[in-house]
Amino acid sequence: MPETLHEQLMTLARHVRDPRQPAPPGIEARRLAIYRQLFIGNLDSLLGGGFPVIRATLAPAQWQALVHAFYADYRCQTPLFTELAKEFVGYLEEGAGDALGLPSWLAELAHYEWTESALLLSASCEPAHDPEGDLLEGVPLLSTLAWPLAYRWPVCDIGPNHLPTSASSEPTLILVQRRTDQRVHFSRLAPLAYALLTLLQARECSGREHLAALAEAVGVSIDEILPQGQALLECLRVQGVVLGIRA
Repeated sequence: MPETLHEQLMTLARHVRDPRQPAPPGIEARRLAIYRQLFIGNLDSLLGGGFPVIRATLAPAQWQALVHAFYADYRCQTPLFTELAKEFVGYLEEGAGDALGLPSWLAELAHYEWTESALLLSASCEPAHDPEGDLLEGVPLLSTLAWPLAYRWPVCDIGPNHLPTSASSEPTLILVQRRTDQRVHFSRLAPLAYALLTLLQARECSGREHLAALAEAVGVSIDEILPQGQALLECLRVQGVVLGIRA
């Protein structure tokens, strides 16, 4: 009996997830359709709330096809509703949008939209640091709630009235940060600021060493980049992007 019940439940789940799968015997098709619509409706609401720009930008039929395909084909690795948006991003990054004939910018736009909820819900703790430390001689620490991001597509401009057909010649560089007001803020980054922030993410060394690496990368002496680089580090500290130096 337990095995029979389990198989009945699995048959029901497979059919509700994907009506192309055989329906469980003995249940009226109308009732099965109601079950399916309830589940799809909940998923549509959750995804639409997490990705409002995508939902507004895709044609209604495209959005519905995407939601149905995600529900039928993708196997989430977590039961938490708060992680659903991240799973959806992973689904698109695997190429689901291409398979459905959706725009090439879809995965990047989904990631861009997801960062807001990810940072709002983050329980990350900042490491021990000296907020007044010397950013040149000490090891500058990037806040765990400040993410420098680079996209091929102009994700912050995409919407119903702007549908790019080719990626930008230059990457779109963005800083996403949850500030002390507990709101997530988006800002554009200059190439030098993005390069410095990614260096701070990648390795721990003094601010002077980071600026020396930047100078070498652009083919100038450190003396040429030092004043601008030091001012940038101080500006990032004021903004809370750089916490200070490692204690």
